[in-house]
Amino acid sequence: MSKTGRRRIGPVDTIWLNMDRPNNLMVITSLVFLESVPDWDEVRRIAQERFIDRYPVFSQRPVTSAIPVGLPSWEYDPDFSLDRHLIHETLEAPGDDAALQAHVERYLPHAFDRNHPLWEIHLIEGYGSGAVAFFRIHHALADGIALTRVLLSLTDNGASVDDDGPSEDVKASTTSGPVSLVSSGVSIARGTVEQAARMTNPAELARTLHVGARTGKVVRDLLFIDNPPNVVSGTPGLHKRIVWTQPVPLGPLKTVGRLAGATLNDVLMSAVAGALYRYQQERGAPPVDLVTMVPVNVRPLDKPLPRELGNQFALVFFTFPSGMEGRLARLAETKRRMDWLKGSPESVLTFGLITAIGFSTPVLERYIVDFFANKAIGVTTNVMGPREPRTFAGVPVTGVLGWVPGSGTHTVGVCLFTYAGTVRVGFMVDVGVVPEPESLLADFEDELAALVRLGRDRDLDREEAEAHAHRHRNPVSRSVSHTGHRPGTAARRRKPAGVDSRDPGGGGPDQ
Repeated sequence: MSKTGRRRIGPVDTIWLNMDRPNNLMVITSLVFLESVPDWDEVRRIAQERFIDRYPVFSQRPVTSAIPVGLPSWEYDPDFSLDRHLIHETLEAPGDDAALQAHVERYLPHAFDRNHPLWEIHLIEGYGSGAVAFFRIHHALADGIALTRVLLSLTDNGASVDDDGPSEDVKASTTSGPVSLVSSGVSIARGTVEQAARMTNPAELARTLHVGARTGKVVRDLLFIDNPPNVVSGTPGLHKRIVWTQPVPLGPLKTVGRLAGATLNDVLMSAVAGALYRYQQERGAPPVDLVTMVPVNVRPLDKPLPRELGNQFALVFFTFPSGMEGRLARLAETKRRMDWLKGSPESVLTFGLITAIGFSTPVLERYIVDFFANKAIGVTTNVMGPREPRTFAGVPVTGVLGWVPGSGTHTVGVCLFTYAGTVRVGFMVDVGVVPEPESLLADFEDELAALVRLGRDRDLDREEAEAHAHRHRNPVSRSVSHTGHRPGTAARRRKPAGVDSRDPGGGGPDQ
């Protein structure tokens, strides 16, 4: 497209362009934490070369169609200025997390001026001894996973960045949610013709019937799933709050997963379920299972992003076992529900539904999107970022967070972002419905710590059992006293510290 031409906005991108409303703007919010303050001129150079020059949509604005039922278009902003979109700020004292949260929250209710491209990058100094790159990008430009790849392509791993796309580290590790959720569904969709030719095979016939049964259940769930009355549901207002954890090492969390036969994703989602359980209980409400929406990438990660970007993702519903007592019971149930989704065709069905909605009228789009969005409390994203540390403008990146927008009556968004051996978890809530996000965050941190303690305790039990078996095989080599612990060391506590077996949510001895 020439600098004076127009490019039609695709039907799916049009959905998100039309879905803006004051109480839920379609803006993706991301934070990149930096160890120190980068050079401003270097930040400008990177933004120009890797952001604007590489992806033309960042210098284009949306324009409506001259035909009432026509799709809008992107056109180059004749008054484009980098200084309008790249903003240099200093955080107010004391420059801590609370100050940064308050600073970012001031921007959350502000819609973009549609006379100009729909994005902003803020470099915020004064965050301790470091800085933060704060990104606001409209969902109509691209989905969250594509934008994560774009943002990470602004960073380096010590080598030069490939001008044709993100580095191999970024491409290999940047995903969203349990990516295998979509793999089974996509393979089913692509293999329909081949399966028809093999229907004489009893095994293939059984598999096809099984898929058909699952498809029927998914359709019923999509139509009839809903959240029961609960303390985090309501009509969202204009003001949102965001809170987040400090970086949490992945090693102990993976240990918990291995001991329970679960994945890291299962452990994190189980901790969110536990936080929601406790948050409900603390407010005197009977805890119930709560439904969230999980975006799933369907874009090939082994190919460079198209210069036009755009949206290419599916959505699945996941029901947190947030009405269930007991941490290990919740973890087991989280794993069971995730495993079911991995073999479900739900992502294929919702991807097709999103595409079909994009060809309807704006009024019908809003009705259908609200119908499905209102079945969930919000959106939960799980992004696996780079495994190795990266730099931005020569400064080490210490962590990343990002929230996709909610729609309809969404009030609780959750972000899980792993990076360089750690994970940060953040919540974005509607303060009119969830007025105490710090309490929800504290509940999550307590749940995660308790899971780690439970995993450590069972790991020690396993080691003790193995040592006991070894001593019986080699009685001469015994080096453990009659008290059951090694001489010169403190006896291990049988119950994890901070976990009360009398507390039904605490993971007692029956688990």
